Amino acid sequence: METIGVLMMCPMSSYLEQQLSKRFSLFRFWTLPDPTHFLKLNADSIRAVVGNATVGADSGLIESLPKLEIVSSFSVGLDKIDLAKCRERGVRVSNTPDVLTDDVADLAVGLMLSVMRGIPACDRYVRKGLWKNKGDFRLTTQFTGKTVGIIGLGRIGLAVAKRAEAFGCPISYYSRSEKPNTNYKYYPTVVELASNCQILVVACALTPETRHIVNREVMNALGPKGFLINIGRGPHVDEAELVSALKEGRLGGAGLDVFENEPEVPEQLFDLDNVVLLPHVGSGTVETRNAMADLVVGNLEAHFLNKPLLTPVV
Repeated sequence: METIGVLMMCPMSSYLEQQLSKRFSLFRFWTLPDPTHFLKLNADSIRAVVGNATVGADSGLIESLPKLEIVSSFSVGLDKIDLAKCRERGVRVSNTPDVLTDDVADLAVGLMLSVMRGIPACDRYVRKGLWKNKGDFRLTTQFTGKTVGIIGLGRIGLAVAKRAEAFGCPISYYSRSEKPNTNYKYYPTVVELASNCQILVVACALTPETRHIVNREVMNALGPKGFLINIGRGPHVDEAELVSALKEGRLGGAGLDVFENEPEVPEQLFDLDNVVLLPHVGSGTVETRNAMADLVVGNLEAHFLNKPLLTPVV
């Protein structure tokens, strides 16, 4: 397989790069001084693309690679890949589900505890010497027993629900249809879900239908004592409305791992103690990123050995 050209779109994992370079002829797109010229000269050599949640394979890239056979994504989300164009061209697509479920769900609970108990704000309070000079930190909000509403009851949503249940939290959810074999309360709209929970967790896939699924109406329904947790994708939330809701006190707080225009984050959020901001690290552990890398490589090897893909999407 050493002669098979694989185009890696951006830095993702040094382990992944090592594994790809051992097996394939690896091209690092982000290091190319003139990517357009490179593609014109080498298009016929590239049979696979490796992307992630930030950079995938859009229609233009797919069209520019006549020998492209597979896009293997180092992520679960597929919104950066033109799936329709892949189907039209007969290009296979794979992603990395399951292996990151636990880490993302763990982080969702971490965000709930962090924002509701003010853990980062407490840390800053101590570091700045305010505990000594101003006395005890303000009282915060209890997590145990709060009602948790989840948008999207897929792998990650279910894992979040299981963890929240351990804290005595009643669980409800919204999805396109009611799920069988669950005792969780179903609401047919996100507004109804937000109106009946104290913590709203976004854990669905990003599609045209779910873009800005959390809008002003949903935030107002969640209310000044409600908390929004987003471990899905940034565009799930209308960010401008979120800033307004937080600054105006119409929303109690937010824990955010993702943003609309990463790595750009609204600076209006920086000074708010009721907001916890993370740099899209839901799957960011050594163990999970290596498992994701193994899946990416495994899917490529399976394809080029004419075996079934391990985690096929298209």
